[in-house]
Amino acid sequence: MLKLQNLKYEIGTRQILDDVNLQVTNGEIHAILGQNGTGKSTLGAILMGLSGYQIKSGQIIFDGQDITTWTISQRAQFGLTLGWQRPVSFEGITVERYLQIAARGKNSDYRSYLFLLGLDPDTYLSRNLDNQLSGGEQKRIELAAIWAMNPKLAILDEPDSGIDALSLERIASVIQKIRANGTTIILITHREEIVNIADRASSLCAGRILRTGAPPQIIRFYQNHCRDCAHVNQPYEENFDELR
Repeated sequence: MLKLQNLKYEIGTRQILDDVNLQVTNGEIHAILGQNGTGKSTLGAILMGLSGYQIKSGQIIFDGQDITTWTISQRAQFGLTLGWQRPVSFEGITVERYLQIAARGKNSDYRSYLFLLGLDPDTYLSRNLDNQLSGGEQKRIELAAIWAMNPKLAILDEPDSGIDALSLERIASVIQKIRANGTTIILITHREEIVNIADRASSLCAGRILRTGAPPQIIRFYQNHCRDCAHVNQPYEENFDELR
């Protein structure tokens, strides 16, 4: 489904992603586990083709096609989507209209999607998708939109961010349902709890994939080798607000 070969990305003289190699198989949930500032969100941005994130070298193969030079629009049309670490607000658009756009005319039960994410559809569908919603509410609505969209590959950047511990199980269940609907998922996170829903996981530190394997193995590796790693003492701060 997805193959990354020797991806390198730099800002000035600083290496942000250093020779990243990764394979994600069709239909799996693949977690990318790492501390904040180690390049996880940058990797998501590069996969989606966001403006300003041109790699120095390497190759991205998706669904049999070399998409390394494709635009964000071309990648989206081919079936990629990105769930933002901080979801975008849209002034003047209701939650219902946003979900209808995401569904692209397909028959989508987005009312039940909201309900399963812990949001009452009768309350939320008429609300505007703006900053009056909390970060956690925006995250859940965006996840409902991705479910309605049914892409080939969804890159979920910190879908557990701003989500309380009691709601984390609900979010994890929905991610599994999205996969069951046919979507391959890259799950970017720094929280070990949610990694357990993945089929495989990779540890990312200082812009490098250090190890890939079964989630329990990668969680132990992360706990023993990555939490207090000196490489994350001065992390690169990833901020995509200017791209929105």
